[in-house]
Amino acid sequence: MTRWTASAVAAALAATAMTVTLTTPAAATPPNIPSKATAQSELNSLTVATEGSLSGYSRDLFPHWSTVSGSCNTRETVLKRDGRNVVQDSACAAVSGSWYSPYDGATWTNASDVDIDHIVPLAEAWRSGANSWTTSKRQQFANDLSRPQLIAVTDNVNQSKGDQDPASWQPSVSSYRCTYAKMWIRSKHYWGLRAQSAEKSALQTMLNSCPS
Repeated sequence: MTRWTASAVAAALAATAMTVTLTTPAAATPPNIPSKATAQSELNSLTVATEGSLSGYSRDLFPHWSTVSGSCNTRETVLKRDGRNVVQDSACAAVSGSWYSPYDGATWTNASDVDIDHIVPLAEAWRSGANSWTTSKRQQFANDLSRPQLIAVTDNVNQSKGDQDPASWQPSVSSYRCTYAKMWIRSKHYWGLRAQSAEKSALQTMLNSCPS
C-alpha cells in the first residue's frame, strides 16, 4: 500500500488542477449577449419583411478590419479576446495561443485556422437594410466590438455559413444555438435591421431551446 505524505498529496492535487485548467477550452465570449427574456423582447420588435436584393453589394462597402489601438486591428483584437494564452508580436499578429470554436467544438492553435465571423453576415445586413446606410455606418457595423456581432470560429465553418441566416444555417453544436440566436437578435435589433418571416421563426425555435 502506497503511503502519501501531505506534500505529495498537495503536489498531486496541484497537478490535477493544472491539467483541468489547461485542457478546458476557453469559450469565445462576445460582449453584451442579452438574456433570454431581453432577446425575446428584441425579437418581437424586429420588423418582418421580404429579403431585399444584393444588387450593388460589395464587401468593400463594409470597410474592415479597422485599427483599434496602435497596430492592432479588429480581427487581432477579437483573436486576443476569444483565445487563450494568446501571444502577439510587435505588429499585433497572434503568434501563439489556442482558440475554441463554439460553432463546431474544435480547438485550434494556429490563428490562420480561425476566422472572425460576422454573426449577421455583411451580405445579410445589406439585404436587411444596410444598403441604405452610409459607408461610415457600415464600417461601424463590420467592426462592432461593443455588441455580440464578432466571434472567432473555425475558418471553414465560417466559410460554409457564408451569408446564410438562421433559417438555413445554424451551428452544428446544438447546445450553442441558444447563444447564437441571442447574439443574432441583439445585432439585428441594435442596428435596426429587418428579418424575414422564416428567419424570425428559426430564431424563435432556437430561443425556445434556451434555459429559462
